[in-house]
Amino acid sequence: MIQRIEAGPRMSEASIHGGVVYLAGQIPDDASADIEGQTRQVLEAIDALLAAAGSDKTRILRAQIYLADIGDFAGMNRAWDAWVVPGQAPSRATVEAKLANPAWKVEIVVTAVI
Repeated sequence: MIQRIEAGPRMSEASIHGGVVYLAGQIPDDASADIEGQTRQVLEAIDALLAAAGSDKTRILRAQIYLADIGDFAGMNRAWDAWVVPGQAPSRATVEAKLANPAWKVEIVVTAVI
């Protein structure tokens, strides 16, 4: 059985199957914020979805981070490093990508154990 969280006509914010939660790409609410602010917003959204699924950031298996400008890597990492639990950092990849909204600086996708 597949459980969906915040299912919409185009996509679900998260899908759960086999004890694993798969989050859709999370984007900032306030696109006028700088890279650290946008990253914090995205990480807060991830925390909320993981909680809704019965998980948390210590159970993330992997994270895929998309930056509109790889020059924002250091700023994104400042927000990430303040958020991630020491000793519980997931496997991670960070790439530069053209995001759907030109004002977005970051989008993050995570997969976690329930």
